[in-house]
Amino acid sequence: MTTKRQNAEFPVQADENRRIWDANALWWDDRIGDGNDFQTVLIEPATERLLDVVAGDTILDAACGAGRFARRLAELGARVVAFDYSAEFIARARERTSSDAAVEYHVVDAANAEVLLSLGSNRFNKAVCTMAIMDMPEIGPLFATLSRMLAPGGAFVFSVTHPCFHSPAIQRFTEIYEEQPGRHVIRSGVKVSSYLSPFARKTEGIVGQPEPQWFFHRPISTLFRFGFEAGFVVDGIEEPHFPEDTPKAGVRWHDMPDIPPVMVVRMKLMRGSQPLAASGSHRRRD
Repeated sequence: MTTKRQNAEFPVQADENRRIWDANALWWDDRIGDGNDFQTVLIEPATERLLDVVAGDTILDAACGAGRFARRLAELGARVVAFDYSAEFIARARERTSSDAAVEYHVVDAANAEVLLSLGSNRFNKAVCTMAIMDMPEIGPLFATLSRMLAPGGAFVFSVTHPCFHSPAIQRFTEIYEEQPGRHVIRSGVKVSSYLSPFARKTEGIVGQPEPQWFFHRPISTLFRFGFEAGFVVDGIEEPHFPEDTPKAGVRWHDMPDIPPVMVVRMKLMRGSQPLAASGSHRRRD
């Protein structure tokens, strides 16, 4: 394992990270559990396209939060096994899920390979992780263990805040330019001062949440490397953005339709592949 790879994992924050998510879980679900623009316009449509759910699929939902997407997968005809390491999130997920839904929930740490594997070896043909990888101190164990939980050729779709454009290291701006004689143009965008170096930093996923959460930044090359070393290849990617509308002088993502705040990736497990390197140790967003 290279030093660069080691620096992309943050085990020292693991225990505090779990405590923070337990503290924020119900507050988060009260505010976005029924959906917001990020979920309904950006994340979920792209995830559904790449996951291509068909009746009869058996899908693992990693870091499922309060179970919003797990329930959607069940509506599409899949059998779903969903887990999160926040007991508060799982308690809310069970409250929100009807007893006849084809969803089972577990409290499991995605970094605990042994417990994770107990959910089933070669049991799943698809797996999904919705907007959670950037909330996980350690992601190596998840990728490595998925290579044993998925059947050969199985797909893993994950979404994250876009590593290039949407992290605590960027600044959003609105500026006025005079580009033509007598004409002023308003532009909104992002300024990036740090990208390649992984880092851990506290931030607010939703302004006003009970406690700031840990955000774990990893560049795209590092995210993909964890998958490649586990035997996955990338065969689909989307960068969803909000539709273009009348330009406004603002710093919301709606004001920047040419900049994607989210990245959604599909990785497929190469048939007969074995992980190139095992990742050990311990770790987890809705």
